[in-house]
Amino acid sequence: MAVVEFAPLRIPLHRRLETAAVALYYYSFFFGALLGFLIIIGLLYTSLYPIALLYLAWAYLFDYGTPSHGGRRSKFMRGLRVWKYFRDYFPIQLVKTTELDPSKHYVFGYHPHGILCAGAFCNFATEATNFSEVFPGITPHLLPLMALFKPPLFRDYIMSSGMCDVTHDSCEYILQNKGPGNSIVIVVGGASEALDAHPGTNVLTLKARYGFIKLAIRNGASLVPVYAFGENDVFNQVSNPRGSMLRRIQTKIQKTVAFAPVLFYGRGIFQYTFGLLPHRKPIHVVVGSPIEVEKNENPSRDEVQRVHDLYEDKLVKLFEDNKEKYGLKKEDKLEIL
Repeated sequence: MAVVEFAPLRIPLHRRLETAAVALYYYSFFFGALLGFLIIIGLLYTSLYPIALLYLAWAYLFDYGTPSHGGRRSKFMRGLRVWKYFRDYFPIQLVKTTELDPSKHYVFGYHPHGILCAGAFCNFATEATNFSEVFPGITPHLLPLMALFKPPLFRDYIMSSGMCDVTHDSCEYILQNKGPGNSIVIVVGGASEALDAHPGTNVLTLKARYGFIKLAIRNGASLVPVYAFGENDVFNQVSNPRGSMLRRIQTKIQKTVAFAPVLFYGRGIFQYTFGLLPHRKPIHVVVGSPIEVEKNENPSRDEVQRVHDLYEDKLVKLFEDNKEKYGLKKEDKLEIL
């Protein structure tokens, strides 16, 4: 039987604030959608029901398409001090390897998915790592699943960070209709890659991912590989090797509902043994050099494959060039499926 390791009573205030910030992020994604529904339903049974009705009418009749049309980012929300505490908890670092031209559009490919993409959120959906100063003129839009924009109130919360949905129309709108520098961030491996997010592993789902390549070619947007060293280390996951009964069940559910039923665990607020919060492990998000893509609205299969192969080569090089700097060994390899 595992012995619970409790946190000491005397902990510096900044560490308590860091834990609170991380709890806000993770619990909001675990329970935020449900909370939004409960708030609206609760208001409907009070004298404030007109407010709930007006909100529902506005959100689902007039504002429903906003997540697919550039979203509604808030500089205030992205710059909140709470995200600095979130950054320092792990800590999370944004690593720049080259300049990005603010007159262009970019498609950032983020790898690996991990559990809830802590590095992607911190760097691209907040100003905790000073993204706008590190890459002046670049406006990133992190793109999660469209389903996250359905629940009331929660949709507005995540849009305030600059997030938009990952549908084709949403991507095209940002790359074609927003100004220079507006770019999208796609977690390429998606839900299926989360099932491989075990500490110490570097397994990516990429071989059959062509959509983001086609998108970049059709819009003439440069592709930028991004690798987050440590993203897979912040949570433990129940063993689910490919071919196992558990993995087959998880994959079937994931294909049905688009969410991966990942059986993960981390630490709690007051103890370090088990819970829904991540472990304090560093995450280094390395942004690679852009791959220039010639615009072609009707790319051939061969052209898409050629660019995909080039992207994969650049991603592997980014991994190899930086792995020993950020905690990996020389013999560690990137496994691409």
